[in-house]
Amino acid sequence: MQLKDKVILVTASTRGIGLAIVKKCAQEGARVYMAARSMERAQEIANTLDGVKCVYNDATKPESFSSMVEDVARDAGHIDVLINNFGTSNPGKDLDFVNTDPQVFLDTVNLNLRSVFMASQTAVKHMAGHGGSIINISSVGGQVPDISQVAYGTSKAAINYLTKLIAVQEAHHKIRCNAVLPGMTATEAVEKHLSNDFRNLFLRHIPLGRMGLPEEIAEAVCYFASDASAYTTGQILTVSGGFGLGTPVYGDLAKKTIRR
Repeated sequence: MQLKDKVILVTASTRGIGLAIVKKCAQEGARVYMAARSMERAQEIANTLDGVKCVYNDATKPESFSSMVEDVARDAGHIDVLINNFGTSNPGKDLDFVNTDPQVFLDTVNLNLRSVFMASQTAVKHMAGHGGSIINISSVGGQVPDISQVAYGTSKAAINYLTKLIAVQEAHHKIRCNAVLPGMTATEAVEKHLSNDFRNLFLRHIPLGRMGLPEEIAEAVCYFASDASAYTTGQILTVSGGFGLGTPVYGDLAKKTIRR
């Protein structure tokens, strides 16, 4: 029960990594608030978990990133942990540098960055008196350039830097800020949007040879949310099975050169 009685807010929390984080935090004794646009879906999930409530958040309405934090602070009396899990991209339009429409680029970067900036800015006002932890769910795509999704990768790289800025500038308030960078994770979105051929190609470049599980990302998040990481801030933790560690030809040569 390493999160016992901590008040935790999780964005984009009704499926995938966000839902795994909610379940893990609740299991560890936290009072969890699920931020979601579909309150009906969120409430159905919350009804099955102990200590879980719902607050409204619609990514298309910027003010709701601030209002959801205010709602949690008002209901719980304070907030201990903010987990910025929201992030979006349109793979059909978020292409390479030359072929991505400028408005698509600007809209994606704006949406992903403001979700973290506005929620965190509001949260630190409520954490300043007692400290707290902000955890940004970024992506390995913010560290390793890809051949597409120029807007998504740029926004995640910016979130990594923003994480360090918050860590430095809010440390005097005993507020920590860290980021978790998932690699390819076995979520409904990956199943829906990525072909088997692409997944298999990607897996060749993951030394551990498999996709991550949402629950494994949640474990890393739980560490940053807990007092076990009380002396850890400004860290960018990649949870990707080793993706990006090898040489560019790793995927082509690994099976030929690794011997037992």
